Amino acid sequence: MKRILLFVSLYVVVYHTSCKPKEKEKEEATKFLVTSPITMDTTVTKDYVAQIRSIRSIELRTQEKGYLQNIYVDEGQFVKKGQLLFKIMPLLYEAEMQKSQAEVNAAEIEVANTQPLADKNIVSKNELAMAKAKLGKAKAELELSKAHLAFTEIRAPFDGLIDRLHMKLGSLVEEGELLTSLSDNSQMWVYFNVSEQEYLNYQQMVKAQGKLKVKLRMANNEMFEHPGIVETIEADFNNETGNIAFRATFPNPKGLLRNGETGAIRVTDPLKGAMLIPQKATFEVLEKKYVYVIDKDNKVQSREIKIGAELPHIFIIQEGLSTGDKILLEGLRQVKENEKIEYKFEKPEEVLSHLELYAE
Repeated sequence: MKRILLFVSLYVVVYHTSCKPKEKEKEEATKFLVTSPITMDTTVTKDYVAQIRSIRSIELRTQEKGYLQNIYVDEGQFVKKGQLLFKIMPLLYEAEMQKSQAEVNAAEIEVANTQPLADKNIVSKNELAMAKAKLGKAKAELELSKAHLAFTEIRAPFDGLIDRLHMKLGSLVEEGELLTSLSDNSQMWVYFNVSEQEYLNYQQMVKAQGKLKVKLRMANNEMFEHPGIVETIEADFNNETGNIAFRATFPNPKGLLRNGETGAIRVTDPLKGAMLIPQKATFEVLEKKYVYVIDKDNKVQSREIKIGAELPHIFIIQEGLSTGDKILLEGLRQVKENEKIEYKFEKPEEVLSHLELYAE
């Protein structure tokens, strides 16, 4: 009997000892982690889909009909201004020029013979004038034939890169036939679209700080080594999208960028005294953002907030909170509206130190 009583006593002691940690763990488990918004200087980066264009890009077309006699360049070749690119068989145009030259010579002889006769009044002044007019017409036709002959040679109007060749050697080309394209890639124009609100913010920023400097993220996600400057804005907004196109100019000394490439313009906007909260402290209802605020009675109250910008794991608050508010950081799905909770407060500096933050 004594053994039985001793065993029961030991069981009771062990039971009470094992239950206390569990009760303590349960009590601690009901405490929620709470923090506050924090204001600090930071930077916001935003990427815009962009189209890359050469500062000059033109089509090279024939100005005369004939056989393509010579091609002096290849696709992708860099050429200098004035360099000979193509030649159309010039025999016909050379013959026309020689004919025009002969007519000029004949007209000059006629004028030379008529001039002394007119001086002696043997022939009328009108006859001399007709001879001179004939000479002028012959010279004009000679210049025209020279121009036609010159058009058989297609030269580069500026330094640039040759695009695809559309005609083969010996092809019969018509007037206006496309031969290739030429692109000046010394500088590149990069176009991107911004919203009306961003456009207005940009205009205010330009007045205060000058032209906006931007960066270019290329298609391989690498950043282009040279920064660009926004220099031009299109005249009108697109009524369908509500956007307007900006144009940034980038130097391209190594020729890495080519006409027709795509990328993303990265705009960095410094913010002074921005209010920050962790993204995980928010929830969404019907496309609106909310947080749970802990009131003075330790009750949970949902509050709508407006997001000004977004960083990795962090929201910048535009409206809805102040730095003195306490917001629920974890366990958002475990609480209900107006529910009284126990919480543990963690300083916002400590909370943000565990998140990715680009701050100054």
